[in-house]
Amino acid sequence: MHEMKIAILVGSTRDGRFAPSVAAWTESLIAERGDMRADVIDLVETPLPTVFPVLGQPPASAADRELLAAVSPRLAEADAFVIVTPEYNHSFPAALKNAIDWHNTEWHAKPVAFVSYGAFSGGLRAIEQLRPVLAEVHAVAIRDAVSLQSPWEQFDGDGRAVDPAVEAAGRLMLDRLAWWTHALRTARAATPYAA
Repeated sequence: MHEMKIAILVGSTRDGRFAPSVAAWTESLIAERGDMRADVIDLVETPLPTVFPVLGQPPASAADRELLAAVSPRLAEADAFVIVTPEYNHSFPAALKNAIDWHNTEWHAKPVAFVSYGAFSGGLRAIEQLRPVLAEVHAVAIRDAVSLQSPWEQFDGDGRAVDPAVEAAGRLMLDRLAWWTHALRTARAATPYAA
């Protein structure tokens, strides 16, 4: 089996965000496996334009094309995705929606897993709102996710989850993601996906 390329998309761009800690934990779980390699795409480090061109046209600005060039090929090369997202106002961040909307074929027939976080809901409402958005770009949102309630209390000084159930949930999520990645990668190789 070929190594699976997993893009970890960090959806929060807020000052003081906890997202890098959650993404680092997710990356560490992937690193434990012998069948996956993570590519962390942080929307703070790789911001995307917020003004879209006319539908069907490429971005007119060279600066916009340069910003997209730092992200789009990495999404295209990914076999699967893990989206790390907080919950803002019962939904997900605008920067994450913007990143999804800038891309289309990059998502086609690829699986997406979620690691969400928030105060009381653990970010579950963000996940549930992401599912129909990703279905529209022909991605496959898998059922198993990790939801972190009060995430700042969930990790020790080494970035490991303090609750063994959280570690177990993360490993199960990646097992499910691996299954879907193999299945969809095999299907795309046999029959190119046409939307």
